[in-house]
This record gives sequence, structure tokens and C-alpha cells, in this order.
Amino acid sequence: MSVRRRLPPAERRDQLLDVGAQLFAAKPYDDVLMEEVAERAGVSRALLYRYFPGKRDLFAGVYQQAADRLLAKSEFDPAVPVFAQLPAALDAHIDYFAANRNTVLAANRALAGDQVIQALIADELAVLRGRMLDAAGLAGSVRETVSAAVMSWLVFVRTLCVEWLTHQAFTRDELRDMCVGALRGALGAVIEIDRDG
Repeated sequence: MSVRRRLPPAERRDQLLDVGAQLFAAKPYDDVLMEEVAERAGVSRALLYRYFPGKRDLFAGVYQQAADRLLAKSEFDPAVPVFAQLPAALDAHIDYFAANRNTVLAANRALAGDQVIQALIADELAVLRGRMLDAAGLAGSVRETVSAAVMSWLVFVRTLCVEWLTHQAFTRDELRDMCVGALRGALGAVIEIDRDG
């Protein structure tokens, strides 16, 4: 067991999230025990439960932190066509999913019916959609149409990534290319996309 030491509440919360993130990334959700989180963090179970009343709450905190970090890497430059930036943005997401396989699978499989976790995912997708639309400079009814297609595409990307993580029946490059191709196909029916890269 680690040596216990006092930390300010914000630092302690961050430490517990870091330990939780390591365990959720290393093991399936059901195999992560709160007792192990407490032991690795060098705190009592009572203190851990003061910060996170249950494993789902800890996972939600871990997932929110991860989503915030991923979104920080997912900015689009309005001066560059969105489709020119899309492969790199997808690579960042795929890299995260591959590095955090168990966390991603837990959020999309074990906790697929959990309203809190699904709200976090929905918020993340909404931010990504807004950034893509803003970078594309779309307005009016075209923006609304493209917005619906982009949100559907983001769900497709997430589903396809989970399939890839689970079965790896296709390569990482094929995954990225299918994602780019799906968006091109969806948007090609409503806007001129060749000019966008």
C-alpha cells in the first residue's frame, strides 16, 4: 500500500481520477474494484467514497477528464478546409481509443444504458459537431442539414471505432478511410465538398 499523505481536495480528486484512469484503461470495467483504486492512491475507501460515491461516479469523472483532453486536441482551423483536417482529427481520436480501449468499451458497452455516461458522450459529440460546422463556415438551412448529417456521422464513427476495438477485422487505416468516406458520401448529396479539400 502507498504511503498516505494529505493533499488539498482538488489535488486529491485529480489523483483519484488519475489512478482510476490507469485502472479503467488497463482492465474491463467490471474488473476494476474501488478497493484497488483506494489502495493504489494510498487512501482509505471511506475517503475515496467521499469523492466518488460509486464506481460509476469515478468512471464518469475519468471519462469527462478524458473527453476534455481529447476535445483540447480537436480544434479545427477555419482557414483550412475541414476535409483537409479530418484525417488528422480522426487519427487523434483513434489514437485515444486505441490507448484507452477498455475505457472506450466500458462507456459504449458496459455503460451503454447509463444516462450520465451517455450525456457525457452526447456533450462531447455536440462540441465536435459545432467545431466542424463553425470551421466550415456554414449558415442557414444548409448548416441545419449538414449539422444533422455530421451528428449522425459522429455516432457512426464512434460505433465503427468500438467495432474495430472489439474485433479488429479491418486495419486502422481502413477505419480512418471508411470514416472519411462516409462523411464525404453523406455530405456530397447536399453540398459541394470537392472545394473543401
